[in-house]
Amino acid sequence: MSNSEKNLKKKELSFCYHYIETGSAFEAAKLAGYKNNVRVKAIKLLESSKIAKKIEEIYTEKKRNLMYKATSGYERLAFGNICDSIKLLFCENISYKDLEKMDLFNIAEIKKPKEGAMEIKFFDRLRALEKLEEIDTNEKSEKDPFYYALEQGLKKLGNTEPPKEA
Repeated sequence: MSNSEKNLKKKELSFCYHYIETGSAFEAAKLAGYKNNVRVKAIKLLESSKIAKKIEEIYTEKKRNLMYKATSGYERLAFGNICDSIKLLFCENISYKDLEKMDLFNIAEIKKPKEGAMEIKFFDRLRALEKLEEIDTNEKSEKDPFYYALEQGLKKLGNTEPPKEA
């Protein structure tokens, strides 16, 4: 438990998490268990510096987790197995239970234009790889933006290596 969590009451901490999820101070206060003068209490909670700090911590962690999820999703699209998708093409009568067991993550669209025919459209693996490269590039630029920008500028000028000191 972080120091900011120790200083917050249970309801205040609950308010912070609900506020991040709902985006509404009023709704977050209600969900956290505040009953009387909820609108006023919600405004006062948002005015508190320790509440604001905790909301910022939670939001930063949520953004980091979202980036991990997105990266994992793009990796699955780029490198994932399509065996279950192919199996789906050849199944005559497939049960709902069998469908639930299949990994159909890479499927973007399924069409059944004619009786007995099936059309499966997959997500673009190259596009997923490009997105992974974009994420990697953004992470590198956040680590040391000045040197990264300098390196990118040199690459655009056609020089792949940084200049050597004299």
